[in-house]
Amino acid sequence: CQQRAPLRPLPGPVEQPEGTRHNVALIVPLTGEDGLVGSSISNAARLALLDTGTRSIELKVYDSSARGGAAAAAAMAIAEGNRLILGPLLADDVRLAAPIARRARVPVIAFSNDESVAGDGVYILGLTPRQSIGRGVAYAVSRGAARFGALVPAGVYGQRAGEALRSSLAPPSTLVAMETFGRTTAGVRTAANALNARGRLDAVLIADTSRIAALAAANLKAGPRLIGTELWANDRAIGTNPRLRGAWFAAPPDARFDQLVARYRARYGKVPYRLGSLGYDAVLLTVRAARGWPTGRPFPQRLLTEKEGFAGVDGIFRFRRDGVAERALEVREVTATGTRVVSPAATRFPD
Repeated sequence: CQQRAPLRPLPGPVEQPEGTRHNVALIVPLTGEDGLVGSSISNAARLALLDTGTRSIELKVYDSSARGGAAAAAAMAIAEGNRLILGPLLADDVRLAAPIARRARVPVIAFSNDESVAGDGVYILGLTPRQSIGRGVAYAVSRGAARFGALVPAGVYGQRAGEALRSSLAPPSTLVAMETFGRTTAGVRTAANALNARGRLDAVLIADTSRIAALAAANLKAGPRLIGTELWANDRAIGTNPRLRGAWFAAPPDARFDQLVARYRARYGKVPYRLGSLGYDAVLLTVRAARGWPTGRPFPQRLLTEKEGFAGVDGIFRFRRDGVAERALEVREVTATGTRVVSPAATRFPD
């Protein structure tokens, strides 16, 4: 699906008289542990409104970390007439907000990467481990890897990473061994040594941050190609660790995000968190949908599952019937100076 085709253009300004705008809620944490991430999403969403020049969307931000949490924020957003909710960020908050939104028949486009919260009017924009691992493993198989091993952390993310790896492999490729570790130096070392004893491997998935991956790599015997996850994309200095050079991982393309960073810095005087792109893309999607969204009517959910999908900062994406965003990812190889793209992201989805 590596066809070269232009991304679908963003809509131009939509002239709307006062009182006929679409009310859209953005629910993110603005204080507490995730407040800075939520602020990046909120700022990027507002920047998208400015960049598109639209006058058809009235965006109001609600704080999911305020008293009453995401449930109170969703109830207030619906009481104030919002017909679409962007957010929340965290899966637990989506679980609190979703029932309230469903009763009001208001769809939710959340920023979570937890597939278990998607469906029945809830769509998730977050990049899931299954997508990044599937893309990275497929590339490794195309380069001759057949015998896979894995190091996964204990907990939900590790479980999903392990499931993603298993579902990505088909004969003659096989999963030789998978070791689970506690996120301590001793735990990582023990798991790596156990994997070393399982025979020849062509590739090893390390389903954790680049910091943990570097620790694991230092204890793995030389030979297998290392494969990372989308978590590695957050480390712009990843190439400074010689142990990770040559490793592959899949992530959204960075070119448009770098452009967003420049515009964001010019307006807000700082660099956004990487997840800020989700706020920007959610608004781009909403602006485009507004052209077929009669004022005062429910949001047309059918537009979200169009096969052609949408173009955003993080490349092209489209929602599957289960509410999970399908994304076109690129594969990068870690180098001494950072990373290089070894397999570009698709620019259109197959029919």
